[in-house]
Amino acid sequence: MSLAVKEKNHVRLVFLGAAGVGKTALIRRFLMDTFEPKHRRTVEEMHSREYEVSGATVKVEILDTSGSYSFPAMRKLSIQNSDAFALVYAVDNAESFESIKSLREEILEVKEDKFPPIVVVGNKAELGGGRQVLAEDVLSLVELDWNSRFLEASAKENNNVVEVFRELLQQVNLPSRLSPALRRRRETFPQDNSLRPPMNKTNSCTVC
Repeated sequence: MSLAVKEKNHVRLVFLGAAGVGKTALIRRFLMDTFEPKHRRTVEEMHSREYEVSGATVKVEILDTSGSYSFPAMRKLSIQNSDAFALVYAVDNAESFESIKSLREEILEVKEDKFPPIVVVGNKAELGGGRQVLAEDVLSLVELDWNSRFLEASAKENNNVVEVFRELLQQVNLPSRLSPALRRRRETFPQDNSLRPPMNKTNSCTVC
């Protein structure tokens, strides 16, 4: 019996965090290279992309969740059905950082895993003057105590956005050639600067 770990050909990434921290903005920046400054309330949106990697099809789903706590059952289902988690807070909102601590506890409980694949993302890093959460404090908690990964990012300035997704994909067992392909996402994903991403839209992309 082989002990080799089988590579996954399907993975779901979920973005969780308080309202207004920029979950949708990070996803839009990654998928479409656009930024919309006006906050729009999200209930739940699924984005799906397919890659051709060495002749095999790899499907990546990105779930954008509501920042409202009015949908606990929906959030629990999202956690149950996902493989890796981006916990997003805003660096200018200390309360949003406290929210991700609760979300992490919920992930541990639902997944029954002490070390689920989690990347903590401090968004709005461009707001240096209004910062309420210090990167050094988050780094110590997340990487030393939680054994997870931490990045600060800016959806507005397109800083570290690709790295967020690369970190997520590195924590799940995807084919090794998929991660470098993220650098070429603008060549493979269709550009649409006028429309909000539709729900459950699937595009096929060749990245070999």
